[in-house]
Amino acid sequence: MSASTTDVLEQRRKKASAVCDLLIQQYGDRISERRIPPLDELVLTILSQHTNDVNMMRAFESLKKTYSTWEEVLHLPQDELGNVIKSSGMYNLKAKRIQAALREIKRRVGKLDISHLEDMDLEDAKKWLTSLHGVGPKTAAIVLLFSFGKAALPVDTHVWRVTKRLGLIEGNTSREKAHVLLEEMIPHECIYSLNNNLVRHGREVCRAQKPRCSECILSDTCTYHNKRKA
Repeated sequence: MSASTTDVLEQRRKKASAVCDLLIQQYGDRISERRIPPLDELVLTILSQHTNDVNMMRAFESLKKTYSTWEEVLHLPQDELGNVIKSSGMYNLKAKRIQAALREIKRRVGKLDISHLEDMDLEDAKKWLTSLHGVGPKTAAIVLLFSFGKAALPVDTHVWRVTKRLGLIEGNTSREKAHVLLEEMIPHECIYSLNNNLVRHGREVCRAQKPRCSECILSDTCTYHNKRKA
């Protein structure tokens, strides 16, 4: 890594830390806690792909109400599973992904359990999860953050947009690459609150259309805003 690249990274780390502090002032310092078992979290996150929270939860609750174990879900006819999770959209694809992930977990672990990720370091845990069919960096990060308290930052559309506008990552950075770059520069102790706060900020202020820059607590440090003023 060249000296200039090192300098840029250090500047971005300082900016990321400042952004974290400003957003805590605005929205509070929420720490992600375990909510549901890790395997439930994985299935829930697969259901969340390309849909909203309401439809995701409707599908998940239907799944949990209909079947008492993931072993049952694993051995269902795929079309039956798809029908149960229909409200999540793209239900045939999601049914295939859920069953493929469950099948691979059982093959590797010997049972439907991913609690062993607790004892793995972050990078190894990410590699293990993303090697499952249908599990990308965002899904893996959500499971690791919410179920295991690991410093993984899920990069959804809001996090991706806001961090590009702030200049923490380049405008042409892919979402997959953004996971790596942002986790390198954001202090681990900030990731827990930053996940919630960047999503909220992207929804309420730094919107895709007509961002409310005049009301933004980050405007002084924002590359996008400063370019618009120039």
